[in-house]
Amino acid sequence: MKYFSLNHNSKSTLFHDAVKRGLAPDRGLYFPETIPQLPQSFFDNIEKMSIPEMAYRVIKPYVGNQILKEKLMEIVSETLDFDFPIIEITDNIAALELFQGPTLAFKDVGARFMARSLGHLNQGSKDKITVLVATSGDTGGAVANGFLGVEGVNVVILYPKGKVSEIQEKQLTTLGQNITALEVDGVFDDCQEMVKTAFLDTGLSSINLTSANSINVARWLPQMFYYFIAYRALKSKNKKLVFSVPSGNFGNICAGIIGQQMGLPIDHFIASTNVNDAVPRFLETGTYDPIPTIQTISNAMDVGNPSNFVRIQKIFNNDVVKMKKILSGFRYTDQQTKKALKEIYDLKSYIADPHGAVGYLGLKEYLEQQNEDFYGVFLETAHPVKFLDSVNKTLKLEVEIPERLKDTLSKEKTSIPIKDYSELKSYLLN
Repeated sequence: MKYFSLNHNSKSTLFHDAVKRGLAPDRGLYFPETIPQLPQSFFDNIEKMSIPEMAYRVIKPYVGNQILKEKLMEIVSETLDFDFPIIEITDNIAALELFQGPTLAFKDVGARFMARSLGHLNQGSKDKITVLVATSGDTGGAVANGFLGVEGVNVVILYPKGKVSEIQEKQLTTLGQNITALEVDGVFDDCQEMVKTAFLDTGLSSINLTSANSINVARWLPQMFYYFIAYRALKSKNKKLVFSVPSGNFGNICAGIIGQQMGLPIDHFIASTNVNDAVPRFLETGTYDPIPTIQTISNAMDVGNPSNFVRIQKIFNNDVVKMKKILSGFRYTDQQTKKALKEIYDLKSYIADPHGAVGYLGLKEYLEQQNEDFYGVFLETAHPVKFLDSVNKTLKLEVEIPERLKDTLSKEKTSIPIKDYSELKSYLLN
């Protein structure tokens, strides 16, 4: 499998190089030259396979022979060594919990797969790699945990000051070792822009930079796994499946659509956003018009200009009519999100997080517009404990803090404040 740049000004490359670079030399995102098709027999027998075996078959075409079978199977097994429960909320709506991993966020899957893949691909090399990553909340903690102690790799995380929750901040600022957190005086889009600028800066050519944001194919593509896991669990329902994905940088939903293009029987996707709604507005108007980021209680989705939307446009060859057959978009305010948290709790005594609540709202609105009998799944992307202030106040209860987080919360935050790109560059060079 080769990967080409969506800016079309760089040579195509193999998985190994795409992972190590993160972004193509022309600043474009890498995209697979072909989307492989899985045979019908794969889906006929999917429930007979183990989850790692199934995931191996899904990801293998994208990796090719760059990682041998035994090692790739080991990477996939370690990546997916936790549960992905499906919790029924109503007769036709369920929550897919993606937060049972080590940092209590869906990003654990992509971060763990990428860390293990990059560590393996860089084995025996004298060159150190610097992983540069921007986070709006959960990415930083997942990447920090995934790469902690990986030989030959240093991780530098940029996060917006005062715009992540206390738990999220502690998860990315307390690990030490090969992990450094830079606290940016700005919003997520500023962090993301600095990361992209660093990749193009010839003054940093002495440093081997790569990204662990979902712009990196090894972070982005493994997110397909949980859509296949959910289908495997729900296949016996014999209903058309709809997935509502809380969407910020759009890597997660894009990976799901790639899975569908490979043959996965998902009927429709819903991009559920907060008021940072560039994509829902695009689906209404046909014009892509990003606006500056607005801060909300679903902070991991506070992305004004989502990087991965260009990949979704490529999947549909920029045909908005085709796109709308597969993808719908809805946006919700903080007030609506809080109301949804209460509604989900009243229905099933289920404590959702604000991102999951946005996903629930998008799913509910879509299903109300349909005449067919769909089964809808919304993604619970993070444990509600990460948003204690919003969840506790809204539901008037105390979310119990998991034991594995208590130790993290007791540690001292260590971060380096920066204001602009010149300060980032200075840090990287020194």
